Amino acid sequence: MCKNLSFWLFLFLINLSASAQSKRPNVIFILADDMGYGDLGITGQEKFQTPNIDQLAKDGILFTQHYAGSTVCAPSRSAFLTGLHTGHTPIRGNKEMQPEGQYPLPDSLMTIPKLFKQAGYTTAAFGKWGLGFPESSGSPENQGIDEFFGYNCQRLAHRYYPEYLWKNGEKLFLEGNDWTEKSTYAPDLIHREALNFIKKYDSGKPFFLYIPLIIPHAELAASSAARIEKYHQKFGPEKAHVAGKGGDYGPEMNLGGYQSNPYPRATFAAMMEEMDLQVGEIVQLLKERGMDENTLIIFTTDNGPHLEGGHDPEFFNSNGPYRGFKRDLYEGGIRVPLIIRWPSVISGGRVSEHASAFWDFLPTFSAMLGIQLDQETDGVSMLPTIINQEKQNSHEYLYWEFIEQGGKQAIRKGNWKGVRTGLQKNPDAALELYDLETDPEENYNLAEKYPEIVKELMQDLSQARTINPFFQLFSGEK
Repeated sequence: MCKNLSFWLFLFLINLSASAQSKRPNVIFILADDMGYGDLGITGQEKFQTPNIDQLAKDGILFTQHYAGSTVCAPSRSAFLTGLHTGHTPIRGNKEMQPEGQYPLPDSLMTIPKLFKQAGYTTAAFGKWGLGFPESSGSPENQGIDEFFGYNCQRLAHRYYPEYLWKNGEKLFLEGNDWTEKSTYAPDLIHREALNFIKKYDSGKPFFLYIPLIIPHAELAASSAARIEKYHQKFGPEKAHVAGKGGDYGPEMNLGGYQSNPYPRATFAAMMEEMDLQVGEIVQLLKERGMDENTLIIFTTDNGPHLEGGHDPEFFNSNGPYRGFKRDLYEGGIRVPLIIRWPSVISGGRVSEHASAFWDFLPTFSAMLGIQLDQETDGVSMLPTIINQEKQNSHEYLYWEFIEQGGKQAIRKGNWKGVRTGLQKNPDAALELYDLETDPEENYNLAEKYPEIVKELMQDLSQARTINPFFQLFSGEK
């Protein structure tokens, strides 16, 4: 639980500029989809540029030891919204519900949008939801979202030219799209809706705007042929991605598949450029409307880089210096860049090594808003770091579990990182041990050298989770 909220709120308020003290900040949370740690210029990307996102970091804080909620979409978003890691959060895997959508969040938990509504905010989400099929307890309107536009189902969000999107519980069919023809590029439409929300907004009341992008998740598709050609000329010849049966648009299309692409590398770079331009347009609009100073912008990504639809993350060094990709619990699958920008509060150009994770956002916002949570969280408020106070509490440990690929667990405690795999076949699988201070690439397993650390982490793992029979980590859990 968040402790000493009145104290932290006092510190928070005295750090606000005089113009910002009279009202609470707007909050915009931008979540990229499957973007790796190394996919930004500020974190080392050299194949393409991301000047607008880099500028967010130059104007704010770059967190270099931040972690996603999970290594795939739905549980990562569940951890973000509920303030609970994957040992406790209700959604611990990508579980489909037919005909459309995912296993739903319950309506009994406090979530970030509900928290902001309690504080008097208007809430909106534009992008990919993936936490409950339409009209379920987990659908946006039942989780505190006043206005939603985008994909309900993350499987359908594999497709950048869908037949329809959802707008406030109703299907909105897209002109020229019928799963065979491709005319309306959904990310552009979603972005325009987000800009329109800001344009029409009455600044007399604060808003929480959640923008869960689908870029740069496969399928590889960019709206600008000129940008693709620019990178094709830069990168030169490359191997085309040829989709299997049902991958391409047409009568036999598999809605969850990915289309063929002659230039997958060039297309990925073009997509990243388009995403960066969208971020820049959001910031520019805030400045034009006089809302920039008192708007807190957060930018991060839901997990590490994917290996799907022809994407070549090794060419781009998308996971930076880290081992692993999406679906791994090594650092490359879960360590993600976090940027927080708030001009009236944060002096620019700061870099923080505070170890944090998605489940920290709920207690952070709770402290910022001065609202006492009435439920337990696994998070630690990052507000002291954001407002540049010295007293920042740390996690005892960070924990992840992943039900796919045979079952996996990971834990970070200080600089020690433990990883276990193959748990559904062997619940007693050995722990791999890495020292992230000296070996951030996780190349050297030190388990035999430090058996006492292994024992300590195994004890922590035994207490880190509750059983969820819908998302079994070990076979036969009830």
